[in-house]
Amino acid sequence: MIDKGFASIDQAVADIFDGASVMVGGFGTAGMPDELIDALIARNVGELTIISNNAGNGETGLAALIKAGRVRKVICSFPRQADSHHFDARYRAGEIELELVPQGNLAARIQAAGAGLGAIFTPTGFGTLLAEGKETRRIDGKDYVLEYPIHADFALIKAQRADRWGNLVYRKTARNFGPIMAMAAKTAIAQVAEIVPLGSLDPEAIVTPGIFVQRVVQVASGAAH
Repeated sequence: MIDKGFASIDQAVADIFDGASVMVGGFGTAGMPDELIDALIARNVGELTIISNNAGNGETGLAALIKAGRVRKVICSFPRQADSHHFDARYRAGEIELELVPQGNLAARIQAAGAGLGAIFTPTGFGTLLAEGKETRRIDGKDYVLEYPIHADFALIKAQRADRWGNLVYRKTARNFGPIMAMAAKTAIAQVAEIVPLGSLDPEAIVTPGIFVQRVVQVASGAAH
């Protein structure tokens, strides 16, 4: 019997290791898997490479992970905002590395990993500092930059409901990067507000099929955003 449910959130993240690459879902605080991140902080692992849209908000979630000094590198599209002070302070101190990726390219590179592509050509970034040292090509009269897929060892994502097979349904825009991150990571871990009996989810409403999810864990506040 396939059952991807984990009894505790600590067990779900127990094998995340020092130096791992970890995708973290969320657009700002919407869809941010705070409880999974808190469990990761408690594990005391470090030197992590984090792939996320943002570089943390305020004092919780990804910002708390950065504050704890566990992150070596951030790959993101939007590292600075009014409350991203922990990333800002560590970056200015030279304690954290940043790879800045335009938001569309970030999504496309993650999607490329999930689709098994070797690389993509994108027009975004051509002629800018972000394209320096990268291969370019003119296709049908338009200039493109070669970009490589972004893979990860783990993805931490947040959904509203799951069944024991790992099929996921999200709450509105909280889905954001969750579906593509689940496809691009070796191990996708989803925190959910509710694990429902098999067959309870409308197949037409399932956004992430269970084949892309390795672990689900029920968290009381999983539907907060």
